[in-house]
Amino acid sequence: MQRVAELSKEHAVRAHSEAIAFVAMACVLVVAPAFAYPVFLMKALCFALFACAFNLLIGYVGLLSFGHALFFGWASYISAHAAKVWGFSPELAILLGAATAAGLGVIVGALAIRRQGIYFAMITLALAQMMYFFAVQAPFTHGEDGIQAVPRGKLFGIIDLADQTNMYVTVLVIFLGCFLLIYRIINSPFGEVLKAIRENEPRAISLGYRSERYKLVAFVLSAAFAGVAGATKALVFQLASLTDVDWPMSGEVILMTLVGGLGTLFGPVAGAFFMVALENYLTTIGQWVFVVQGVIFVVCVLLFRRGIIGELAQLLRVKL
Repeated sequence: MQRVAELSKEHAVRAHSEAIAFVAMACVLVVAPAFAYPVFLMKALCFALFACAFNLLIGYVGLLSFGHALFFGWASYISAHAAKVWGFSPELAILLGAATAAGLGVIVGALAIRRQGIYFAMITLALAQMMYFFAVQAPFTHGEDGIQAVPRGKLFGIIDLADQTNMYVTVLVIFLGCFLLIYRIINSPFGEVLKAIRENEPRAISLGYRSERYKLVAFVLSAAFAGVAGATKALVFQLASLTDVDWPMSGEVILMTLVGGLGTLFGPVAGAFFMVALENYLTTIGQWVFVVQGVIFVVCVLLFRRGIIGELAQLLRVKL
């Protein structure tokens, strides 16, 4: 009974600290356009959601995907095509992109989760590269030119997203909504099973849980959230290109998650903002920005293994 009481108290303290951190993050993001360029903030929010989606898979299930750009990029293509050619409204274009990513997640996950470790990672990378070369050849993607001049349209037929403020508020609401949904998944009974599978899969199986089904559902959810991020980014920049579906994008989201803090709730957000800011302010050095990213990755692995948020949480003795 005493152990149960201690666990309940620990859970309450953790929930309290996470609630305070969420409110603080939301307040900062609301006032951020007064101090930073809105397009930069929207790009960072899209990548933050992408990193949160990836963290759901690697941080809470223990599955490392080298091909998550597949879902991000193809959702971007589909939503851009739907908005420009089919005349879909923004909300329907984003939903279609997310549904496409989820569908691809079912196919890729069904093929990949039967393997573990490096084999799982290599299968996801191979399938992602296969779809990349399909994107190069497919007529509707326009090859290296991409889908340009994508109309932002009017949200629900009322809110004109051509206005930067309206677009930023829309992206912020999408990000916060998906963030809360990911938080609910992580802290649900389903999320607890995922953590059990991550820690000791044979034991979870012995308790009667069908681990492959749980991992597949987690993979599809991660793909769907990545799809929302990619579809939203296509509307923000009015562009869907090969960059979004190529393998460096998968590497970039891995780096964001590790720098921010693997397996932490707010780590991917911090990592995404840090890496996007780094790219934004180091554009003058050209290709050397990748060298700087590599150095940061090595430093994090050697000195800050918990990431930015992980080290901060350890210092403050709270859960973030």
